[in-house]
Amino acid sequence: MSNIVQLDGLSLQREQLVAVARGARVALDETALVRVARAAEFLAAQVDKQEPIYGVSTGFGSNADKLLGAHRLRDQLPGATKSAQPPHIELQRNLIVTHAVCVGEPFAPEVVRAMLCIRINTLLRGHSGIRVQTLQALADMLNADIVPVVPQLGSVGASGDLAPLSHLAIVLLGGGEAFVDGVRMAGGEALKRKGLTPVELSYKEGLALNNGTAQMLATGVLALQQLEDLLDTADLAAAMTIDAFAGRLGAFAPEVHALRPHPGQVKTAANLLHVLEGSTLSDIAYHLVPKFRSWQPSSWDTPASQALGFDIGWDWVPLNQRHGREKFYQRFLPFRGGKKHQPQDSYSLRCIPQVHGAVRDAVEQAKRVLDIELNALTDNPIVFPDKVNAKHVEEQVISAGHFHGMPLALAMSYVKAAIPVLASISERRLNKLVDSANNDGLPAFLIGNEDGTESGFMIVQYTAAAIVNDLASRAMPASVYSIPTSANAEDHVSMGANEARHVLAMVGDLGKVLGLELYTAAQALDLRRDMINAACELARRSDAASFAAKVSGGPLPDSADRAEFLAEVDALRVQLAQAGEFRPGKAVAAAHAAIRARLPYLERDRALDGEVAAAVAMVAEGSVLKAARSV
Repeated sequence: MSNIVQLDGLSLQREQLVAVARGARVALDETALVRVARAAEFLAAQVDKQEPIYGVSTGFGSNADKLLGAHRLRDQLPGATKSAQPPHIELQRNLIVTHAVCVGEPFAPEVVRAMLCIRINTLLRGHSGIRVQTLQALADMLNADIVPVVPQLGSVGASGDLAPLSHLAIVLLGGGEAFVDGVRMAGGEALKRKGLTPVELSYKEGLALNNGTAQMLATGVLALQQLEDLLDTADLAAAMTIDAFAGRLGAFAPEVHALRPHPGQVKTAANLLHVLEGSTLSDIAYHLVPKFRSWQPSSWDTPASQALGFDIGWDWVPLNQRHGREKFYQRFLPFRGGKKHQPQDSYSLRCIPQVHGAVRDAVEQAKRVLDIELNALTDNPIVFPDKVNAKHVEEQVISAGHFHGMPLALAMSYVKAAIPVLASISERRLNKLVDSANNDGLPAFLIGNEDGTESGFMIVQYTAAAIVNDLASRAMPASVYSIPTSANAEDHVSMGANEARHVLAMVGDLGKVLGLELYTAAQALDLRRDMINAACELARRSDAASFAAKVSGGPLPDSADRAEFLAEVDALRVQLAQAGEFRPGKAVAAAHAAIRARLPYLERDRALDGEVAAAVAMVAEGSVLKAARSV
């Protein structure tokens, strides 16, 4: 993508906005600037005619019934110093300097740059009344990488993001604070450093600059940009967990999802099959999967196998316990190993398309709303300078409600509710991996723990659980709780700024949970693969009698069932001996290799804090997903 994004008020895309947020410059379309100039000239002409226009020749909000005069009454106060500025100009400046009252930590530079880009783009629609030179000054500030300090708390989402946008505009006037090259300084000094001069606002320009949905839109777009990759990361983590469980793939078949074709569900199912392509672990026959047994000095017969750090085994199903299951045991040998004899996995595996897919659909709905908003006019009043047959100025300068953030707020509420759902099912898979009662024959907490001194991945699940709880507790939609403002002139607000800000923060925490699942699934995958392949290697170098040492519950040597038992053991041995190497899907293997390049297999307990941080960072930077996509 070019380092310069052309803005025309009509065609800004999310990818372009992200590019500007990360440093791309903007250029203003000449045709759009003609529209901008026309609206500004129209407003100036109406002021000359002394027409009453909201926010131009009247006060704002609950002051809308107050008409501005040619002179100030306060100039007649005894000892008053007469102002050099007309009331119309003072009105616009005062709007900005009194509304810049947000509190809290500043937004990240990329959020503020995105806000500036959005504001410039919507003003290019030519219905706001701002002058070309003021709009160009705003673009120059963005291109000079002057980043206004915008504290995060203060917008109610109607009339738009008044307070945060005032923090943008106040720097244009030489006030407030800004970051330049990472250094925080006074706004006037920031302009001076970059060779820019402060702007004096004209008719309606203050209102044009701070009346709109730029904060909620900027944070929403940046959140969804991250969330799109996290959706694929969630599918990847789930796929690695499926391979670690030697899971069943029938639940993801295309013909299954054609019968309930929610778009996100269909896409997720197809994505899982794609990522798992080439796996010989998934859909493996039940009886081939051994279960973990603690290592003992007598577990193995060669130095190489003794170094495995685990033992394996099966339980034989006696002949008198097969009644009514004869056909099953004709297809599957009568051994219970790590994989339960059931044709379906738990919900956290089987229902991945339905859950991940529903989250995908929530994101798609939000993207539709954001795409409209990116090129929408969101300030007030709206100027129609070329409207024909207009009898009064009110037909050309129309007060409406495009600043109201409810379309964005509800879209973000949907996403906000979806994020804990995706995190929760990820944590459930992680918990299933470490729970020996539910992990299909893997060791408890995914570590040998022969002497009872090791915790393995026990507390990794605690951390994931804590994050999921935190996400769930933050998921209440802000959009349902309006608090009226401006002396009830603005008696219903969206709270969309809080909603989108929450989503942006929550997306980062979702990535942490997915990183923990990947970290845990990589350990489980190593164990599952190595246990099955160790069984195959043992089968190739042993006979039925020696292989039977890995099978519990067999009949005594003098039992009538002994010959049948040994024959069935030998059938298991032969199948394992003839099997090729068991491996995960190609994309899963690539992701696993990327993890192992930085995080080694956990053979014995060690400090995990640095590894957990690295696993989280790999998701945030996208390196695991990139590795999977490369194949």
